[in-house]
Amino acid sequence: MPMVSMTVNGEVVSGEVETRTLLVDFLRHTLGLTGTHVGCDTSQCGACVIHMNGVAVKSCSVLTVMAEGAEILTIEGLSGNGPGDALHPMQEAFREHHGLQCGFCTPGMVMTALDLVARDPDPDEAAIRRGLEGNICRCTGYHNIVKAVREGASRLREAGRAAAQ
Repeated sequence: MPMVSMTVNGEVVSGEVETRTLLVDFLRHTLGLTGTHVGCDTSQCGACVIHMNGVAVKSCSVLTVMAEGAEILTIEGLSGNGPGDALHPMQEAFREHHGLQCGFCTPGMVMTALDLVARDPDPDEAAIRRGLEGNICRCTGYHNIVKAVREGASRLREAGRAAAQ
C-alpha cells in the first residue's frame, strides 16, 4: 500500500492507504476528523466538502493518493480547539441565523460558503444560491443558510478591513 503525506489543518499527517481509499474516508476513519460527512456516495450532496490547496472540493470524489503533498482544510481547522476559542465568523453567522438545521450538511455548506466568499467577497442572494447548488440540505432550510452566508461574508469583509488598518 502506498504511503501518503499531506498537511491537514496545519499539521503534517501521513499514513498507508489502499489506492482506492477516498479522501473523505481517510479524513474520517484514519484521522478521526468526523466533521467531514459522507452523505450520498455520489458527490451530489456536498456534505464532504473540504478545501484542498485552497479550493473547495468534494472529498468523496478524490482519492487519498491524489492528495499527496496537499494542504487540506476541514471544518475542524476553522476555529481553535480549546475551551473559549471563538468560532470562525462564517460558523458564527450560521449559528446566529439558524443556518445549522439538523447540522449534517453544515460543514460542507460552511466550507463551500468560504470558497464562494473567497472568490466573491460580497455575493448577492442569487450568487449565494448558485454557489451552494452542489450542496443539499435535507431539512430544506436554504433561506436561513443564504442569510448566514451573507452575514458571514459581511463579517469577513469587516475583519479584512480591520486587519488592513
